[in-house]
Amino acid sequence: MPVFEWRSVMPVPVEELFAYHVRPGAFERLAPPWQRLRVLEQSGGMREGGRLVVEASRGPLKRRWEAELRGYIEGRQFVDRQAKGPFAAWEHVHRFLPRDERSSELLDHVEYSLPAGSVSDAIAARLAGKQLGRLFRFRHARTRMDLERHAAWAGEPPLRVLISGASGLVGSSLAHYLTTAGHEVVKLVRRPAAGPGEVSWDPAAGRLDPAGLRGVDAVVNLAGASIASLWTPGRRKAILESRLQATGTLVDALRRMETPPRVLVSASAVGAYGSRGGEALTEESSLGEDFLAEVCRAWEAAAARAAEVGVRVVTPRFGIVMSSAGGALAKMLPAFRAGLGTRLGDGEQWWSWVDLDDLLGAVEWMLHDGELSGVVNVTSPEPVSNRDFTRILGHVLHRPAALAVPRVAVARGLGGMGREMFLASQRAVPTRLGRQGFRPCFPELEAALRYELGKE
Repeated sequence: MPVFEWRSVMPVPVEELFAYHVRPGAFERLAPPWQRLRVLEQSGGMREGGRLVVEASRGPLKRRWEAELRGYIEGRQFVDRQAKGPFAAWEHVHRFLPRDERSSELLDHVEYSLPAGSVSDAIAARLAGKQLGRLFRFRHARTRMDLERHAAWAGEPPLRVLISGASGLVGSSLAHYLTTAGHEVVKLVRRPAAGPGEVSWDPAAGRLDPAGLRGVDAVVNLAGASIASLWTPGRRKAILESRLQATGTLVDALRRMETPPRVLVSASAVGAYGSRGGEALTEESSLGEDFLAEVCRAWEAAAARAAEVGVRVVTPRFGIVMSSAGGALAKMLPAFRAGLGTRLGDGEQWWSWVDLDDLLGAVEWMLHDGELSGVVNVTSPEPVSNRDFTRILGHVLHRPAALAVPRVAVARGLGGMGREMFLASQRAVPTRLGRQGFRPCFPELEAALRYELGKE
């Protein structure tokens, strides 16, 4: 039976390393973004008798995997063993080993067998070893980064955080990031609440009962219709109104609370600046005049009203989010993997981007740093041109990326969306975050893409 091991030293005591792995959301947090995994059932946590059922998707194909939890030793170990799934046998021992007062060791020990038996096992040991290495290299890297960032706020009490837009890429990722740090997350949902971790609302009708928000320490507002579609007149209206309705409903509820939360982090975007060529755009730069800039101006103004009742309001202007789990990068990958990576126009327009994990760390910083309010750029300190983005992504994927789409074709084919999302030039830099001491783990695009795609 093949055996695989991966071990790393972690910069926290063993108790915190263990706690991170057994908190809610740990499985989802440590699932690599290039895998399509959905938790169907989870009960009993990581303790003896716990159960985990996951669905893995690859294109139209779906496969179910069921695991039983056993071998639990408080602070030191737990084991997941396949009950049903693609392997003849699978047992994964998670071990947490103390080193000293400030560090520990994470050891993942996996024994597995394929259905065909010993002949296929000999082949699998060579082929599967590479994929397991890719998986656990990512898991250990994410674990280390999360623990280092959480440790910066270890002296602060845990928060009860309300999230709107929690089903989206950023919102769902943020929920798991915060719960593995020991915070409690409450999600706003547009259906009847399923339990204490949810609060029902209807932003289109302006309905949100302030009583349901009692005890919330912080709010993260991410709700809004996707801008990744053709901007028909109806779609433009939905993009603007969905943001104003959600933010207005939320702020009105906060203003009616006897004790409102300490902080509201309400999303915006670097589209607020309009297209500005090569100008370095800081939080002090003026706003643009196009459609996205007008949306951001109104969106930010709606959130700012919460400051009138003493809530610290932060409006992060997010760059293009890099994650292979969804968003812009995931939409680009099929073409680039097929060798059809394409420069847009002359490729000289600046793209301000941010790795998803750096975005999550920035939001965590905003929740805790009481000196931070107002507009905050959440981007890499090293934006790139579309030409360089195309070249770097092709290089990481080992695929040619030499095609180009004329500017006029992008503008005519995609209309306003093409002009303002793909051809606009925004060289935004995170001046205020850097001044406060926040340091991204991925300032350079190539390193971020290799991390997100599991490429060495």
